[in-house]
Amino acid sequence: MRATAPYPGIDDDHFGGMTDIGRIIRDAWVLGVLPESQTCAGWDFDRLQQLYDDVTDAWQPYGHLVSQLPGEMRERHQRIQAEAMLRAREAGWEPPMETD
Repeated sequence: MRATAPYPGIDDDHFGGMTDIGRIIRDAWVLGVLPESQTCAGWDFDRLQQLYDDVTDAWQPYGHLVSQLPGEMRERHQRIQAEAMLRAREAGWEPPMETD
């Protein structure tokens, strides 16, 4: 079932974007698909689906593996993820046991 409400933006998503959509947005930032200033606030399902497809395509040359990213991109990934986890934990998020 498609969501009918526009996406609130990564900053207003659950625990600062610790969702599947938030992960796609952070990956888009890392891969240069979107600027880090783009939160996707107000985007509809179709636009988010296109972003997912674009991010999937952008991951292809790296085998969808962070370890295969060039140094600068790998460092950006580490920074973006660390900042996201810090914000999420401050908002009360706890990582699922399977990722601990």
